[in-house]
Amino acid sequence: MPQSMPQPVPRSTPRPRAASPYARGALVTAALAVAALSGTAAAAAAAPHPGPPRVPAAAPLHLAGAGECTFPMKKQIADRPWALQRLLLDALWARTKGKDKSGKPVRVAVIDTGVDRANPQLSGAIDVGAGKDFIDPKGDGTTDTVGHGTKVAGLIAARPQQGTGFVGLAPESVIIPIRQNDGQGKGNALSLGQAIDHAVSKGAQVINISQDTDVPLTADSDLAKAVQRAVDAKVVVVASAGNDGMTGEKRKTYPAAFPGVLAVASSDRNNERAAFSQPGDFIGVAAPGVDMVSTVPGFGQCIDNGTSFSAPYVAGVAALLRAEHEDWTPQQIVWQIQGTAERSVNGRDDYVGWGVVDPVRAVSQDHEVPTAPVPDPGPPPAAAPEAAALRSTETAQERQERFGTYALGIAGVLIAVIAGTATVVRDARKRRGRLQ
Repeated sequence: MPQSMPQPVPRSTPRPRAASPYARGALVTAALAVAALSGTAAAAAAAPHPGPPRVPAAAPLHLAGAGECTFPMKKQIADRPWALQRLLLDALWARTKGKDKSGKPVRVAVIDTGVDRANPQLSGAIDVGAGKDFIDPKGDGTTDTVGHGTKVAGLIAARPQQGTGFVGLAPESVIIPIRQNDGQGKGNALSLGQAIDHAVSKGAQVINISQDTDVPLTADSDLAKAVQRAVDAKVVVVASAGNDGMTGEKRKTYPAAFPGVLAVASSDRNNERAAFSQPGDFIGVAAPGVDMVSTVPGFGQCIDNGTSFSAPYVAGVAALLRAEHEDWTPQQIVWQIQGTAERSVNGRDDYVGWGVVDPVRAVSQDHEVPTAPVPDPGPPPAAAPEAAALRSTETAQERQERFGTYALGIAGVLIAVIAGTATVVRDARKRRGRLQ
C-alpha cells in the first residue's frame, strides 16, 4: 500500500525557563544553546547513514529547555521588565491600546500550546468562543499544559494588574486561543496550516506563530498556501525566526521565511542579536528576546528567553497599528515596523533585519502611508580637493609685491651707501683735526 508523504513538523522556538531573577538570564540563555546543540547532535547520531534523506514524520517538538519555570507562581514580578522600561508607555498608547476607532478590539490569533484563561491578566483578554484545540477535540484552546502559549499571549495583550509592572503591548486587544502543539510534539506543518485557516475564519487581524521548522518547504506546500490565504485575507502574519543560531549558520526557517510573513529575530539589551537567534536573509526585524517577563498559567509571571517571545512583542505593535490604520495593508504595516526600527547598519543585515523594533516610533511616525524600507543615505561624500590654478603670468598683486620688494632692496642699499659715506667723511675730518 502506498504511503503518503509525511508532514514536516515545526520546532517550537522557545523553551520554558525558570522564574529566576534577571541575573540568571545569561545562564538560562547558555543552557538554551547547550540543549539545542545537544538535541542536534543526538538526532545526527540516531539517523541511519545509508539511504537518501527523509522528511521527519511527526517528530516531537522540543519545548523542554534548561529552565525551571513552574506555574502558577505564588508571587508576581513587581518590577517593570527591561523591554518595557525602554518605552514611554504614555506615548505608545496615546491614541489606542488595541481598539480601533469604533471601539472594537483588534483580534490577534496565538497559534501555540494554548492560552490559559485563569491568569487574571489574561482572563478578560481571550475570546474563548473563537478558540480551537487541535490536540484535544473537546478543548477550546484555553488549556496550556506547557505554559508557552500563555507567555506568548501575555506579551501581546496582558491587562495591567496591581502588584506587577508587566503589561502587554496592546492591552486592549483580544486573543484568539488556538492550541495546535504541546510538550509531546503533536503539532506539525499540516496542523499549523489548519490552525492558520481557523484563525482567518474567526476574524483574526494579526496572527502570531512562535514555532518553526528548518525542513525546506516550497510555495506549493500546505503550510505555504495557508500563509498565503491569510495574507490575501489582509492578516498580518508574524513568526519567530528560531533559536538555533549559536553556530552563526544562516538558513531559512518556516513559516517565517515565507513571502508576506514578518520574521522576527531576538535582540538583547544592547540591541545586538541574541546568541541563540537564527540568522538568515529572511529576517525582517529583531525584538527583545532575552530575560522576557510574561504571564504563566494560573497566576503570576515568569522569565524566559527565545525568539518565541520576540515575535509577540512585534505582534503587539502590529495590533496597535492595525487599530489605528484599518486601511493599511498587511504589507504596509510590515513596512512601517521595518522602516521605523532602530538600525545598527545603514540598511538591513541577516542578523537583526532592518533593525530592532521601536514601538513608539512605529505608532507615532505614521503620518504617511508606509513604503518599502530603503537603506539610510549615510553622510554626504567629502568634496574632492581642487588643484591650484596654473598661471603663466603674474597677477597685478604679485607684480606689486615684486616692485615693493625691489623698492625695499634699493632703499636698503641707498641707506647703506649714505651711512657708509657719512662714516668716511667723519673719519676724514677727525684725521685732519689731529694733523693741525
